[in-house]
Amino acid sequence: MSIEISAKSIQPIRLAYGNLQERFGNKKPASRYQEAVYDVQPTTNFQFRPLWDKNHNIYDKNRTAIVMEDWYSFADPRQYYYGTYTITRAKQQEVAEHNFAFVDKRDLFDSVPEAIKQQVRDILIPLRHVEWAANMNNCQITDECFGSNFSSVAMFNAMDRLGMAQYVTRIGLLIDKNEETSIDTAKVAWMEAPQWQGLRHAIEDMFVLDDWFELMVAQNVVLDGLVFPLIYNRFEKKITSEGGATVAMLTEFMDDWYAETVRWTNVLAKITVKESDANKALISKWVDKWATRLTTAIEPIAIEAFGAEGVSELSEVKQELLTRLGKQGVMV
Repeated sequence: MSIEISAKSIQPIRLAYGNLQERFGNKKPASRYQEAVYDVQPTTNFQFRPLWDKNHNIYDKNRTAIVMEDWYSFADPRQYYYGTYTITRAKQQEVAEHNFAFVDKRDLFDSVPEAIKQQVRDILIPLRHVEWAANMNNCQITDECFGSNFSSVAMFNAMDRLGMAQYVTRIGLLIDKNEETSIDTAKVAWMEAPQWQGLRHAIEDMFVLDDWFELMVAQNVVLDGLVFPLIYNRFEKKITSEGGATVAMLTEFMDDWYAETVRWTNVLAKITVKESDANKALISKWVDKWATRLTTAIEPIAIEAFGAEGVSELSEVKQELLTRLGKQGVMV
Protein backbone atom coordinates (compact mmCIF):
# COMPACT_ATOMS: atom_id res chain seq x y z
CA MET A 1 0.00 0.00 0.00
CA SER A 2 1.33 3.44 -0.87
CA ILE A 3 0.47 6.69 0.83
CA GLU A 4 0.65 9.92 -1.08
CA ILE A 5 1.04 13.09 0.99
CA SER A 6 0.31 16.25 -0.88
CA ALA A 7 1.60 19.65 0.18
CA LYS A 8 -0.45 22.80 0.00
CA SER A 9 0.87 26.31 0.01
CA ILE A 10 -1.09 28.60 2.28
CA GLN A 11 -0.82 32.25 1.39
CA PRO A 12 -1.12 34.71 4.27
CA ILE A 13 -3.99 37.14 4.09
CA ARG A 14 -1.52 40.00 4.33
CA LEU A 15 2.27 40.24 4.38
CA ALA A 16 2.69 43.20 6.71
CA TYR A 17 0.89 45.42 9.18
CA GLY A 18 -1.56 47.92 7.74
CA ASN A 19 0.66 50.94 8.30
CA LEU A 20 3.54 49.26 6.49
CA GLN A 21 1.31 48.20 3.61
CA GLU A 22 0.24 51.81 3.20
CA ARG A 23 3.87 52.94 3.15
CA PHE A 24 5.64 50.16 1.22
CA GLY A 25 2.82 48.29 -0.52
CA ASN A 26 1.82 44.66 0.06
CA LYS A 27 3.89 42.82 -2.54
CA LYS A 28 6.49 41.48 -0.10
CA PRO A 29 6.77 40.90 3.66
CA ALA A 30 8.02 43.78 5.78
CA SER A 31 11.45 43.46 7.37
CA ARG A 32 11.88 43.32 11.13
CA TYR A 33 13.51 46.75 10.98
CA GLN A 34 10.46 48.23 9.24
CA GLU A 35 8.10 46.64 11.74
CA ALA A 36 10.11 47.94 14.71
CA VAL A 37 10.75 51.49 13.50
CA TYR A 38 8.27 52.86 10.98
CA ASP A 39 5.19 54.77 12.16
CA VAL A 40 5.50 53.56 15.74
CA GLN A 41 5.36 57.06 17.20
CA PRO A 42 1.81 58.36 17.87
CA THR A 43 0.72 61.34 15.79
CA THR A 44 -2.85 62.03 16.93
CA ASN A 45 -5.17 61.98 19.93
CA PHE A 46 -2.74 63.31 22.54
CA GLN A 47 -4.42 63.82 25.90
CA PHE A 48 -2.53 66.94 26.92
CA ARG A 49 0.47 69.08 26.10
CA PRO A 50 3.61 68.56 28.22
CA LEU A 51 3.43 70.68 31.35
CA TRP A 52 7.07 71.69 30.88
CA ASP A 53 6.46 72.90 27.30
CA LYS A 54 2.90 73.99 26.66
CA ASN A 55 3.76 75.35 23.21
CA HIS A 56 4.38 71.88 21.77
CA ASN A 57 2.72 68.51 21.66
CA ILE A 58 4.61 65.63 23.21
CA TYR A 59 5.66 64.68 19.64
CA ASP A 60 5.91 67.82 17.56
CA LYS A 61 7.48 68.57 14.17
CA ASN A 62 7.88 72.21 15.16
CA ARG A 63 10.67 71.51 17.66
CA THR A 64 13.14 71.97 14.78
CA ALA A 65 13.48 74.43 11.93
CA ILE A 66 14.12 71.52 9.54
CA VAL A 67 11.03 70.68 7.49
CA MET A 68 10.45 67.22 5.99
CA GLU A 69 7.42 66.09 4.02
CA ASP A 70 7.94 62.61 5.43
CA TRP A 71 10.07 62.30 8.54
CA TYR A 72 10.37 58.56 7.90
CA SER A 73 12.29 59.13 4.68
CA PHE A 74 15.43 58.63 6.76
CA ALA A 75 16.33 54.98 7.29
CA ASP A 76 19.28 53.67 9.29
CA PRO A 77 21.54 51.89 6.75
CA ARG A 78 22.61 49.52 9.56
CA GLN A 79 18.95 48.42 9.91
CA TYR A 80 19.25 48.54 13.69
CA TYR A 81 16.26 47.75 15.85
CA TYR A 82 16.49 46.40 19.40
CA GLY A 83 17.32 42.84 18.37
CA THR A 84 20.00 43.51 15.77
CA TYR A 85 21.51 46.32 17.85
CA THR A 86 21.90 44.29 21.03
CA ILE A 87 23.25 41.24 19.17
CA THR A 88 25.87 43.35 17.40
CA ARG A 89 26.94 45.20 20.54
CA ALA A 90 27.08 41.98 22.58
CA LYS A 91 29.57 40.50 20.12
CA GLN A 92 31.65 43.67 20.18
CA GLN A 93 31.57 43.75 23.96
CA GLU A 94 32.89 40.19 24.12
CA VAL A 95 35.90 41.28 22.09
CA ALA A 96 36.42 44.38 24.24
CA GLU A 97 36.15 42.42 27.49
CA HIS A 98 38.67 39.89 26.18
CA ASN A 99 41.09 42.69 25.32
CA PHE A 100 40.76 44.32 28.73
CA ALA A 101 41.22 40.96 30.47
CA PHE A 102 44.26 40.18 28.28
CA VAL A 103 45.94 43.49 29.14
CA ASP A 104 45.11 43.20 32.83
CA LYS A 105 46.20 39.56 33.24
CA ARG A 106 49.57 40.13 31.56
CA ASP A 107 50.22 43.58 33.05
CA LEU A 108 50.88 44.94 29.56
CA PHE A 109 50.83 48.53 30.75
CA ASP A 110 54.01 47.82 32.70
CA SER A 111 55.90 47.68 29.41
CA VAL A 112 54.38 50.91 28.08
CA PRO A 113 56.78 53.88 28.41
CA GLU A 114 55.79 56.27 31.17
CA ALA A 115 55.74 59.17 28.68
CA ILE A 116 53.08 57.34 26.64
CA LYS A 117 50.99 56.59 29.72
CA GLN A 118 51.13 60.25 30.66
CA GLN A 119 49.91 61.23 27.18
CA VAL A 120 47.00 58.83 27.63
CA ARG A 121 46.20 60.43 30.99
CA ASP A 122 46.37 63.93 29.53
CA ILE A 123 44.57 63.41 26.21
CA LEU A 124 42.45 60.25 26.31
CA ILE A 125 41.10 59.96 29.86
CA PRO A 126 39.39 63.41 29.93
CA LEU A 127 37.33 62.23 26.95
CA ARG A 128 35.21 60.24 29.41
CA HIS A 129 33.50 63.56 30.12
CA VAL A 130 33.02 64.20 26.40
CA GLU A 131 31.39 60.79 26.05
CA TRP A 132 29.11 61.40 29.01
CA ALA A 133 28.07 64.70 27.42
CA ALA A 134 27.38 62.88 24.14
CA ASN A 135 25.13 60.50 26.07
CA MET A 136 23.22 63.47 27.49
CA ASN A 137 22.90 65.15 24.10
CA ASN A 138 21.60 62.03 22.39
CA CYS A 139 19.11 61.50 25.21
CA GLN A 140 17.84 65.02 24.56
CA ILE A 141 17.54 64.25 20.84
CA THR A 142 15.60 61.08 21.70
CA ASP A 143 13.24 63.11 23.86
CA GLU A 144 12.57 65.95 21.42
CA CYS A 145 12.89 64.45 17.93
CA PHE A 146 10.02 63.55 15.62
CA GLY A 147 9.77 60.03 14.23
CA SER A 148 10.58 56.70 15.84
CA ASN A 149 13.32 56.19 13.25
CA PHE A 150 15.17 59.18 14.75
CA SER A 151 14.41 58.32 18.38
CA SER A 152 15.68 54.76 17.99
CA VAL A 153 18.97 55.71 16.36
CA ALA A 154 19.54 58.49 18.91
CA MET A 155 18.84 56.20 21.88
CA PHE A 156 21.17 53.52 20.56
CA ASN A 157 23.79 56.22 20.12
CA ALA A 158 23.24 57.46 23.66
CA MET A 159 23.84 54.01 25.11
CA ASP A 160 26.95 53.57 22.99
CA ARG A 161 28.38 56.80 24.37
CA LEU A 162 27.75 55.69 27.94
CA GLY A 163 29.60 52.46 27.17
CA MET A 164 32.54 54.31 25.65
CA ALA A 165 32.76 56.57 28.70
CA GLN A 166 33.06 53.42 30.80
CA TYR A 167 35.74 51.96 28.52
CA VAL A 168 37.81 55.14 28.78
CA THR A 169 37.39 55.08 32.56
CA ARG A 170 38.60 51.48 32.69
CA ILE A 171 41.72 52.41 30.71
CA GLY A 172 42.53 54.96 33.39
CA LEU A 173 42.03 52.37 36.10
CA LEU A 174 44.26 49.86 34.30
CA ILE A 175 47.08 52.38 33.94
CA ASP A 176 47.07 53.08 37.67
CA LYS A 177 46.47 49.53 38.94
CA ASN A 178 42.82 50.21 39.87
CA GLU A 179 43.69 53.43 41.63
CA GLU A 180 41.58 56.43 40.63
CA THR A 181 44.49 58.82 40.21
CA SER A 182 44.08 59.24 36.45
CA ILE A 183 40.31 59.55 36.77
CA ASP A 184 40.54 62.28 39.39
CA THR A 185 43.26 64.10 37.49
CA ALA A 186 41.21 63.98 34.30
CA LYS A 187 38.22 65.50 36.08
CA VAL A 188 40.34 68.37 37.38
CA ALA A 189 41.74 68.89 33.89
CA TRP A 190 38.24 68.91 32.40
CA MET A 191 37.07 71.46 34.96
CA GLU A 192 40.16 73.66 35.17
CA ALA A 193 42.90 73.00 32.58
CA PRO A 194 42.97 75.81 29.95
CA GLN A 195 43.29 73.45 26.98
CA TRP A 196 39.94 71.79 27.78
CA GLN A 197 37.84 74.84 28.60
CA GLY A 198 36.95 75.77 25.02
CA LEU A 199 35.57 72.30 24.33
CA ARG A 200 33.82 72.16 27.68
CA HIS A 201 32.20 75.55 27.01
CA ALA A 202 31.02 74.45 23.56
CA ILE A 203 29.55 71.22 24.92
CA GLU A 204 27.73 73.02 27.72
CA ASP A 205 26.23 75.34 25.11
CA MET A 206 25.03 72.25 23.25
CA PHE A 207 23.15 71.21 26.40
CA VAL A 208 20.82 74.19 26.03
CA LEU A 209 20.23 74.19 22.27
CA ASP A 210 16.55 74.58 21.47
CA ASP A 211 16.62 72.83 18.09
CA TRP A 212 17.19 69.08 18.38
CA PHE A 213 18.31 68.78 14.76
CA GLU A 214 21.00 71.41 15.30
CA LEU A 215 22.11 69.39 18.32
CA MET A 216 22.22 66.29 16.10
CA VAL A 217 24.48 68.14 13.67
CA ALA A 218 26.69 69.67 16.35
CA GLN A 219 27.20 66.46 18.35
CA ASN A 220 26.89 63.48 16.03
CA VAL A 221 28.18 65.04 12.83
CA VAL A 222 30.68 67.79 13.65
CA LEU A 223 32.07 67.05 17.12
CA ASP A 224 32.35 63.32 16.52
CA GLY A 225 33.71 64.01 13.03
CA LEU A 226 36.59 65.95 14.60
CA VAL A 227 37.33 64.07 17.83
CA PHE A 228 37.22 60.46 16.65
CA PRO A 229 39.54 60.77 13.63
CA LEU A 230 41.88 63.05 15.56
CA ILE A 231 42.17 61.12 18.83
CA TYR A 232 41.09 57.54 18.22
CA ASN A 233 42.82 57.36 14.85
CA ARG A 234 45.70 59.78 14.41
CA PHE A 235 46.71 60.17 18.06
CA GLU A 236 46.53 56.44 18.67
CA LYS A 237 48.68 55.75 15.62
CA LYS A 238 51.20 58.22 17.01
CA ILE A 239 51.46 56.61 20.45
CA THR A 240 51.38 53.11 18.92
CA SER A 241 54.48 53.97 16.91
CA GLU A 242 56.10 55.13 20.16
CA GLY A 243 55.35 51.95 22.10
CA GLY A 244 51.70 52.34 23.09
CA ALA A 245 50.07 49.57 21.06
CA THR A 246 48.38 48.35 24.25
CA VAL A 247 46.10 51.39 24.18
CA ALA A 248 44.91 50.58 20.66
CA MET A 249 43.71 47.17 21.88
CA LEU A 250 41.48 48.87 24.44
CA THR A 251 39.95 51.42 22.07
CA GLU A 252 39.18 49.08 19.20
CA PHE A 253 35.47 49.49 19.85
CA MET A 254 35.71 53.26 19.36
CA ASP A 255 37.38 52.82 15.96
CA ASP A 256 34.77 50.32 14.79
CA TRP A 257 31.92 52.37 16.21
CA TYR A 258 32.91 55.55 14.38
CA ALA A 259 33.29 53.78 11.05
CA GLU A 260 29.80 52.36 11.55
CA THR A 261 28.27 55.65 12.72
CA VAL A 262 29.56 57.63 9.73
CA ARG A 263 27.27 55.52 7.56
CA TRP A 264 24.06 56.83 9.12
CA THR A 265 25.23 60.43 9.60
CA ASN A 266 26.05 60.54 5.88
CA VAL A 267 22.57 59.28 5.00
CA LEU A 268 21.03 61.71 7.48
CA ALA A 269 22.75 64.68 5.84
CA LYS A 270 22.03 63.50 2.30
CA ILE A 271 18.32 62.87 2.82
CA THR A 272 17.70 66.08 4.73
CA VAL A 273 19.62 68.32 2.35
CA LYS A 274 17.95 66.73 -0.68
CA GLU A 275 14.52 67.57 0.72
CA SER A 276 14.70 71.32 0.10
CA ASP A 277 17.01 74.28 -0.47
CA ALA A 278 15.93 75.67 2.90
CA ASN A 279 17.10 72.53 4.67
CA LYS A 280 20.35 72.60 2.71
CA ALA A 281 21.04 76.20 3.70
CA LEU A 282 20.19 75.58 7.34
CA ILE A 283 22.31 72.45 7.77
CA SER A 284 25.21 74.08 5.92
CA LYS A 285 24.93 77.04 8.29
CA TRP A 286 24.96 74.78 11.35
CA VAL A 287 27.93 72.76 10.08
CA ASP A 288 29.86 75.96 9.38
CA LYS A 289 29.00 77.39 12.79
CA TRP A 290 29.97 74.33 14.82
CA ALA A 291 32.94 73.30 12.69
CA THR A 292 34.44 76.74 13.20
CA ARG A 293 33.76 76.84 16.92
CA LEU A 294 34.78 73.27 17.70
CA THR A 295 37.96 73.46 15.64
CA THR A 296 39.01 76.47 17.70
CA ALA A 297 38.02 74.65 20.91
CA ILE A 298 39.91 71.44 20.06
CA GLU A 299 43.06 73.15 18.76
CA PRO A 300 44.78 73.41 22.19
CA ILE A 301 44.12 69.70 22.75
CA ALA A 302 45.52 68.87 19.32
CA ILE A 303 48.67 70.87 20.08
CA GLU A 304 49.10 69.03 23.37
CA ALA A 305 48.62 65.70 21.62
CA PHE A 306 50.80 66.31 18.53
CA GLY A 307 53.03 69.21 19.46
CA ALA A 308 53.88 71.55 16.61
CA GLU A 309 51.99 69.29 14.17
CA GLY A 310 48.73 69.62 16.10
CA VAL A 311 47.27 72.49 14.09
CA SER A 312 47.91 70.79 10.74
CA GLU A 313 46.57 67.44 12.01
CA LEU A 314 43.34 69.10 13.14
CA SER A 315 43.09 71.09 9.91
CA GLU A 316 43.33 67.88 7.87
CA VAL A 317 40.66 66.20 9.99
CA LYS A 318 38.35 69.19 9.55
CA GLN A 319 38.88 69.19 5.80
CA GLU A 320 38.12 65.46 5.63
CA LEU A 321 34.87 66.10 7.50
CA LEU A 322 33.80 68.97 5.24
CA THR A 323 34.73 67.00 2.11
CA ARG A 324 32.67 64.03 3.29
CA LEU A 325 29.68 66.24 4.05
CA GLY A 326 30.14 68.06 0.73
CA LYS A 327 29.55 64.75 -1.05
CA GLN A 328 26.18 64.56 0.73
CA GLY A 329 25.21 68.04 -0.49
CA VAL A 330 26.22 70.12 2.55
CA MET A 331 28.00 73.23 1.31
CA VAL A 332 30.32 75.05 3.70
